[in-house]
Amino acid sequence: MPLAIVVTGGQRNDGAMLEQVLDDIRVPRIAGGRPRTRPNAVLADKAYGSGVNRRLLRARGIRAVIPEKSDQITARKRKGRKGGRPPAFDAGAYKDRNVVERSFALIKQWRGIATRYDKLAITYRAGAVLHACLTWAALLGDMP
Repeated sequence: MPLAIVVTGGQRNDGAMLEQVLDDIRVPRIAGGRPRTRPNAVLADKAYGSGVNRRLLRARGIRAVIPEKSDQITARKRKGRKGGRPPAFDAGAYKDRNVVERSFALIKQWRGIATRYDKLAITYRAGAVLHACLTWAALLGDMP
């Protein structure tokens, strides 16, 4: 389910916006108190596997379930012992990333979002937020 929506420029790298997305996440607690802002883990594809993103997640105490890029593997192995060890990767947890991809496929069923005909980022984001609201409403249904 969508927790935060950040709109970037058309040619902008998604991996560069990870910090802003993490800053926007707020999950309210059922018993009250401060909302939860730190996920247990981030499941992402190789585009988010940069050292900057891994350091950001490590500093926040978030487990990174991101496969290593092939060029990073080659560069690390070329350095030999000085290349360090590979980052931890949980292949079992990574299998759950298909849920994220299916969520993107679902939101792209809306033609205006899939094609991005909107000229203004604010109207594009409004459509994405509206879709997120409808998705959450369908999940919650008749809950009190």
